[in-house]
Amino acid sequence: MAQVDTASIDAEYLLAFDRGAPEASMVAKQRRRFSIPWFRWLVLLLAALFFIIPLVAGVIFSLQNDAGQFSLDSIRAINQQIGFSDAFRLSLQLALITVVISMALVVPTAVYVHLKVPKLLAAVEFTTLLPIVFPPIVLILGVLHVTPPFLKDHAWFLALFYVVLAMPFAYRAVESGLQAMDLQVLVEASRSLGGRWGSTLLRVILPNLTTSLISSVVLVTALVFSEYTMSSLAGWITLPVWTEQFAQANGHIVTAVAMLTLLGVWVVLSLIVLVDLSRARLQQRKRSSTS
Repeated sequence: MAQVDTASIDAEYLLAFDRGAPEASMVAKQRRRFSIPWFRWLVLLLAALFFIIPLVAGVIFSLQNDAGQFSLDSIRAINQQIGFSDAFRLSLQLALITVVISMALVVPTAVYVHLKVPKLLAAVEFTTLLPIVFPPIVLILGVLHVTPPFLKDHAWFLALFYVVLAMPFAYRAVESGLQAMDLQVLVEASRSLGGRWGSTLLRVILPNLTTSLISSVVLVTALVFSEYTMSSLAGWITLPVWTEQFAQANGHIVTAVAMLTLLGVWVVLSLIVLVDLSRARLQQRKRSSTS
């Protein structure tokens, strides 16, 4: 029988063990990374309770009548209240105008800065953050002082103020989408195939910014439906102004309006997340099938 060289076997075993040591250490690091201590769960639970308890209390209060019984009378009576339809219609129109103007300004500007003058990205981002620095009451008082009287007679001029207020949120959403794609390569590929700038923007860039654009639209719409200071000082009754004025008459109905607004925003944001996940899964399936 041939003798087995135990020394060589031991050496190979030790060498294999040494090679597997980094992999084992990486696995251990990943396990430690994903293991969350109990105090982090406690902080997460407290934060969840901080947000959930007021929402639950608001829902319970909106579903109660004056006698303390649960009913849907407050929700059914929303559309019958004086001034609600006009306030909601005005806020919806202002939201549409603000979204259109914001997207028309932000998307081409962000794309141009990324492609032509990337050195100005920090300056543009700083400029878009300025509306957060100045309080809305300062902006509206200054603008009302210099606005011509014929513009004050139309509620549409509020959309111009809302565009300024929504600029940080709209630009940040579009900016994150542009950073997630290889914009330079996509534009060069489109231009090399004979595509013009307009077709490149509409057929190449915008389809890759779908999630970011939807997020930007939702943020701008939520801002318009929650802004109170400008519309109140300008003398126009939008939905937030109507809510504040009607709160003294019936708190149940006002709380129901607020809860339905939050529910609508939550549903839209959930749809955005689902669309984003479905697109990511579809792209992953295409990559796996091609490979």
